[in-house]
This record gives sequence, C-alpha cells and structure tokens, in this order.
Amino acid sequence: MVERSRAVDGDLPEAFYEPLGGGRFASTPATAGPWSPSLQHAGPVAGLMGRAFERTDPVPGTRVARVTIEILSPVPVAELEVSARVVRPGRRVALLEGELTHEGRPVVRATAWRILTAPAEVPGTVHAPAPPPLPDEGRTFTTPGLHTHGYLSAMEWRLVEGSFFEPGPGTTWARSRIPLVAGEADSPLVRALTLADSASGVGSQLDLAKWMIINTDLTVALHRDPAGEWLCMAASLSVSPRGGALCEATLADGHGEFGRVLQTMIVDAQPTP
Repeated sequence: MVERSRAVDGDLPEAFYEPLGGGRFASTPATAGPWSPSLQHAGPVAGLMGRAFERTDPVPGTRVARVTIEILSPVPVAELEVSARVVRPGRRVALLEGELTHEGRPVVRATAWRILTAPAEVPGTVHAPAPPPLPDEGRTFTTPGLHTHGYLSAMEWRLVEGSFFEPGPGTTWARSRIPLVAGEADSPLVRALTLADSASGVGSQLDLAKWMIINTDLTVALHRDPAGEWLCMAASLSVSPRGGALCEATLADGHGEFGRVLQTMIVDAQPTP
C-alpha cells in the first residue's frame, strides 16, 4: 500500500506521481482525466515519458526536440512502470524509445528524437504571431458530467478565447499547480508535455454531448525549450465526415512560439443512454 501524498491547495496531491524506485511510480488522483476518476489524462503520462527520455544516456549539448506518444489503451490511475532506451545512438542525432506498463501490460509506447543544440549565433526565425497577454484571472471548471477534481484542477487555466469542451478553437495560458514527480522540479520539456494533450479540449469543434473524440497519439515538436511556468496554447480541431479528426496547436511562452502539437483522433457518436 502506497501512502497518499500530502495535500496542497486543499485536496490536491503533492504531485502527479510518487516515485517508488526502479522506474515505478504511484499515480495520484491528480492524474485523472475529465472522463473518469480511474483513468488518466495523457498530459501527465506524456510528461512521465519525457522525463524518462531526458534521463536516458544524456549527451551534453543535445536536447529532446520531438516526442510521440502512442496510446495503446486507457491508462489507469494506478502503479506504473516506465522504461526507455537509445535505439539509434549518435553525437548529433539519437532516437529513443520508451514504454509505460501497468501490471506488465504495455499501455503506452513512445519515441523521441534527441538532437544537437543549434549554435548560439544562428539567426532566429519565428513566423507565428506573439501570444496574447496572460489574463489576470483563471477559471473554475463546473461543466456537468466531467471529472474536474483530477488533472483539470491540478492545472491552473487562464482562458483567452473559447472555452473547454465547447465547440470552437480556443487559446489558453496554463501552468501546473504541482510537480510531475514528488520532490522534483519539472524540466521545460516536462512542462510542455504535461500541457500538450489538452489541445483537443482547448480546440474542440464538436458538441461532446453528441460526439466522442479520442486521440490515439500525441506528437510534440519543439524548436526551443520553453521558459517560465506559464505556457500558452492555441488549438483547433479539423473534422471530416467518413474520415476522422486532427487537432493542431501552437505552444508559446512570454518570449513567443516555441513548438507545435498534433493529435490524430477517432470520432464516433456518443453511446445512447
């Protein structure tokens, strides 16, 4: 039996995960997604994989530039084991792969490209517009039918445009109220990955009372590491009849855009009650 983390901000656990040693982690209730208190949001899951990639045979002067998460099945709020390895070593470019398992069963597989950091004197070029200012006030979630006491409460949201789970593209600033792993400070990569899977909620284009959308994967590509706690996400969803959906998002901080998010999504009618 794992002792529950001490609470912060009322009933909020100390972190998304408690380290158990040997690559094992106890998932706290903060990892739970909006659909069920027993199933995790993929944001903390992605962050946990990114943390593993950063710690796997690190090479000075390189950085993790792209992470892709393949979601094999719903991830339970339970004990997990994480592993990662280098499959294509190199001084400038290395390919890593990792796996997340529950009771010996793979629930997530992931890959990452680690690349040489660009020279400091290379000319910087960013075509995306500057992000909107950080709003002064946040948002409390009271949407009926959603589990709001897990991941949604563990993140602090300041919506700029649109609203979660309502049709239309959206933009939000966000930061985590708690670290990914108890007793650790989040790295810039971990902060970006923990937020990234929220893109389909921020940019939802469908009435979720009628339609179910589930992402099979998550790809996050960063041309630089983010700076600061607050990150800005602008997201939109494209849907095609007899096709599926793609959710795309840009990620920015106070210095401007630093990366992109892409999710492949299945679309189906909600089950009839």
